[in-house]
Amino acid sequence: MDLIQRVQQHFVESIEAKQLAMGALSPAIVIAAEKVVQSLIADGKILACGNGGSAADAQHFAAEMVGRFERERPGLPAIALTTDSSALTAIANDYDFDLIFSKQVHALGRAGDILVAISTSGNSANVISAIHAAHDRHMTVIALTGRDGGQIADLLTGDDVHLCVPHPRTARIQEVHITSIHALCDAVDFMLLGGD
Repeated sequence: MDLIQRVQQHFVESIEAKQLAMGALSPAIVIAAEKVVQSLIADGKILACGNGGSAADAQHFAAEMVGRFERERPGLPAIALTTDSSALTAIANDYDFDLIFSKQVHALGRAGDILVAISTSGNSANVISAIHAAHDRHMTVIALTGRDGGQIADLLTGDDVHLCVPHPRTARIQEVHITSIHALCDAVDFMLLGGD
């Protein structure tokens, strides 16, 4: 396989992963969007967390909410728990890295808020801790995972939504996560603003 074919294989795999995920995730994305809108209408907010590429996805999602996705609208309250370097380093240093998100969820989260918890493996200890904190605060969790959902799949309750990408490769899972986030943002805007 030459280098061009190797590059093209990424596109082929990504297309296949998204086609497979489309049927599996679309109904759950609609439910997630409905829960986000219900929270926002009730004066709730969205907290988002993840590590590495998933941290970037959490920030991307919060930016689309606070700024805009594709249509003009008032900003929607969303916070990426990955961005406050002082809080992150203080919590990691004074307590434990596994608590960097859960301490923030306990401090900022309220009943009726949403936690968007992103972990490609479903096994990120600090994201798992954040889910426990969200449940303590009577928040709904929207979890974005991959493969078999990992440990996170077993933590979710009846009010939570699981967007589990049915693919073994991390890069493909991340690509479907960002498409899912864009679809979620679009669905939220559609419900709040109506048709195009």
